[in-house]
Amino acid sequence: MIIVMKADILPESPEVAQVIRLAERYPDVHAVARKIEGATRVLTEVYLLGSTSTIPQEPFDEFPAVEKVIRIRERYRSIGRHAGQAEAIGFEYNGVRFSQDEFHVFAGLCAVDTRENTESMFGALQTAGLVTARAGAYKPRTSPYDFQGHGRLCLPYVFELAGKYGIRVIAMEVTHESHIEEIEQALNAAGRPTGVMLQIGTRNAQNFELLKAVGQQREFPVLFKRGMGITLDESLNACEYVANSGNNRIIFCLRGMKTNLGDPHRNLVDVGHVPVVRRLTRLPVAIDPSHSVGKKDAAPDGILDIQHVTAQGIIAGANLVLVDFHPQPEQALCDGPQALLLEELDYFVRDAQLVRRTYLERCTLRQTLR
Repeated sequence: MIIVMKADILPESPEVAQVIRLAERYPDVHAVARKIEGATRVLTEVYLLGSTSTIPQEPFDEFPAVEKVIRIRERYRSIGRHAGQAEAIGFEYNGVRFSQDEFHVFAGLCAVDTRENTESMFGALQTAGLVTARAGAYKPRTSPYDFQGHGRLCLPYVFELAGKYGIRVIAMEVTHESHIEEIEQALNAAGRPTGVMLQIGTRNAQNFELLKAVGQQREFPVLFKRGMGITLDESLNACEYVANSGNNRIIFCLRGMKTNLGDPHRNLVDVGHVPVVRRLTRLPVAIDPSHSVGKKDAAPDGILDIQHVTAQGIIAGANLVLVDFHPQPEQALCDGPQALLLEELDYFVRDAQLVRRTYLERCTLRQTLR
């Protein structure tokens, strides 16, 4: 059950405390208040957790500060889009707004290798007008002999250079709870010149202790990547672990599924699930065409498969694109064959913006036909 408070009622207000006291009079019920940033307003929702099927709705309806009561029968209690919930979950982080109504390109290094390549990458992003990037410091790999990332050793210069070139948010994967503390310490030591979005990679999609850890901290938002070998339902339930632990500043990322049916691509491209995730949840939805496609093959029209898949995801309503670039892909220590060149960045961004405008025109056209 979710109690939606009226506008301007904050989680710490006495009205919310009163609702929580009433809820917790019922046996085996725990209440949690959360602030939700929607497209048009900020509101407070009180989640009643536990055995709520026999709790009557009427006592909560009688509170003047309560807007409505939603009885949840579906799964995805925290991230789901339930009947009566029109507002999607959005958030602002380090001056950048993320929601189902926004659009961003996170281009950059799948794995940070050298300071020089990092600086070249961030400089190119600034020239392209981007303030968001990807930069992997911690890299889980299939083989123990592959490059695992420089870890905390590269964080000082990554954060320094991000500040130098105006990068406000970096998507950075973490594979262990200790990495969260290392990132926070390095950011503080650098004077917080940028921000970090903690990425949960596909190999850790069901690492429930890690999911709880990124959910329990409030400092950083989370980009959750779909598990490559599990169902969409299992991935959404795993994402629910993050939100249920208290952090609802989450972006859900589709990155392809591991199956031989995906050949000749690296994975089976799943951008068709963009509208599905937007319908089932209130989260912004990202796509990762680089790890879906896995190589730089071009169609007869001269456009790369990675760019076509990007367009397919954006035209379906994706709010964020996570894509690999590298100044010298042949020297990359991770996923070089799929990395686009810096000279291809301007076209990639302009093409993505073109498709985004087309998507918005589709939405406008649909509205006129209602």
